[in-house]
Amino acid sequence: MNIENIVYNELVYRGYDVKIGALENKEIDFIAIKNGNKEYYQVCYLLADNENVIEREFGVYKSIDDNYPKYVISTDKFDMSYNGIIHKNIIDWLIGK
Repeated sequence: MNIENIVYNELVYRGYDVKIGALENKEIDFIAIKNGNKEYYQVCYLLADNENVIEREFGVYKSIDDNYPKYVISTDKFDMSYNGIIHKNIIDWLIGK
């Protein structure tokens, strides 16, 4: 099972209606909707210090100007959150840290 499947299954388990989103030439991995609220999720195995991966995962949010939470989930153990985009380690996210 890959990391995207884990996040998708957990969102469904948590009661979200989960959709895949498209924006211009980019794809948002998941748009999770529950009780009229929306959350956006980008999922990747490892960000590390790879600028191309960081730009791909965080950059998709540049053209979304609403105030719903935007997450990047990965296996990285360090926090790379910036510009209001929340970066979470998959294990921390799963256990609710």
